[in-house]
Amino acid sequence: MIFTKEKKDISAGSNKPQSLFERLKNKALDIWEYCSKGVWEDKRDTLKIRIVKTLNLTIRTFMSADLQSKACAMTYRTLLAIVPALALLFAIGRGFGFQNLLQNQVYQYLPSQRKALEMAFSFVDSCLAQASEGIFVGVGIIFLLWTLISLLDSVEESFNNIWGITADRPLARKVTDYLAIFIILPVLMICSSGLQIFMSTTIQKLLPFADITPFLGDLLDLASVALSWLFFAGAYMLIPNTKVRFQNALIAGVLAGTAFQILQWLFVTGQVYVAKYNAIYGSFSFLPLMLIWMQLSWLITLAGALVCCSSQNINMFSFEKQTDSISSGYRRKVSIAMLTVILKRFCKQEKPYNISELSAQFLIPPKLTGLVVNKLIECNLIVRLAVADGSPDETDPPLIPATSPEHYTLGHVLEVLDNHGESDFIPEFDQNFRLLTGILDKLSAQIENEAGDIRLADIQVNNIK
Repeated sequence: MIFTKEKKDISAGSNKPQSLFERLKNKALDIWEYCSKGVWEDKRDTLKIRIVKTLNLTIRTFMSADLQSKACAMTYRTLLAIVPALALLFAIGRGFGFQNLLQNQVYQYLPSQRKALEMAFSFVDSCLAQASEGIFVGVGIIFLLWTLISLLDSVEESFNNIWGITADRPLARKVTDYLAIFIILPVLMICSSGLQIFMSTTIQKLLPFADITPFLGDLLDLASVALSWLFFAGAYMLIPNTKVRFQNALIAGVLAGTAFQILQWLFVTGQVYVAKYNAIYGSFSFLPLMLIWMQLSWLITLAGALVCCSSQNINMFSFEKQTDSISSGYRRKVSIAMLTVILKRFCKQEKPYNISELSAQFLIPPKLTGLVVNKLIECNLIVRLAVADGSPDETDPPLIPATSPEHYTLGHVLEVLDNHGESDFIPEFDQNFRLLTGILDKLSAQIENEAGDIRLADIQVNNIK
C-alpha cells in the first residue's frame, strides 16, 4: 500500500502541467532542432521550407567559408585597381565627351566616399595626362590591364569557390569578358545618368502639376536602388562559371543591393563622427573609413553570392547527414546502379543523362549523385561528353561510358571499384596478416568470378526512361 501510494505521488508529479516558460522553451528547442537538422529530411517543397533551408545553408556556409579573409584580400586588390579602373572608365567617357557626367555619376553611386574619390580623380587626371603625352605606354598599360583583370579574376574565383566550381574560364575568354565589362560599364552609366536627367528636367517641364516634383525625387531614388539590385543580380548571374537561374540571382541581388544601400546611408549619416578620426589620423582620416567601407561592401557582395548559391542548390543538401555517413556497401550499390543507367541509355542510343537528370529521375540526393559520378570518372568507367562553349550543358555535361558497353561486367566493375587507389604500400603488411589477406583475396576473387558473366547493360531497371 505504501509503495502504491508513493507511485501515485510520483505519477502525479510527472503529470504536473508545465509552466508557460517551459512550454515556450520546449517549443523553441523543437523549432531550432527542425530548422537546424530536421528540415533537410523534409521532402515537402513549399516556400516556407525552401526559405528555412536557404537560411540554414547560408548561415552555415557563411560561418565556415571565412568570407572575412576573402573580403580583405579583395579590398587590397580593389585599392590597386581603383585608379586604373577609373582611368579606363574616364578615358572611354572622354572619347564621347561625357567625362564630367561620369564623374558626377560616380559621386552619386558612392556618396560616402567623396573625399577618397576626389583624391582618386586627381590621380586619374595625372594618369590620363601622362598617357596623352605618350609616357603612359608599355609597362603602364600592362600594369593597368593586370590590375583590372586581377581584380575581376579574384571576384570570379571567390564566386566559384562559393559555388564549389573548380573549372575556370580559359584565359583568353577571361580577358575578352573582363574588357567587355569595362567597355560596357561606362556606356550603361552614361545611359543611367541621362535617363535620370531626362526624368528630373524634361518630364517635370512637360507635366502640369507642381506637386509632382517630390514624387519624381522619390522615383529617382527608387530607380537608383533598382539599378543596384540589377547590378548585383547581373554579377551573380554572369560571373560564376556555372549556370545560374535568374530568379535566384534576382533574389540575392535584391538582398545585396538593399544591404549596400543601407551601408551607404549609414556611412553618409555617420560623417559627423569623422571628427574623432581627424584627431587621430589627421588628413588621412578618410583612409580607415574607406577601407572599412570597401571590406563591408565586399562582404555584402560575397554574402549575396552565398544566398544565390544556397537558394539554387538547397536540394543538393537533402539527406546530407546520411550522405556524409553513407556505408561503403550502399555507396557501391548506388555507383553500380548509376553506371548501369548510363550504359543502358548509351546502348539504346538515347540522350545521355547528366548529374542533375540522374538525381531527379531516381530521387537520389544530388550531392550523393555528384560524389558517385566523380568516383566513376576517377575510375575511368565513365567520361563527360564534350560540349560546345555556351551550351546549356556546359556546366553539367552528359555522361557516357568510357569504353564499349560489352566490357562492363559486374565482376569487372567490382574489381575496378575495390582496387582503385593506392594499395600494397605498407611494408610487411601482407607478411604480418598473411592468413587474413589470403581469406579476403579469395572471397573477392570468388565474388568477381561469379559476377564475371553478368553484363550491366542487361540488368533491368524499373524507373528508367
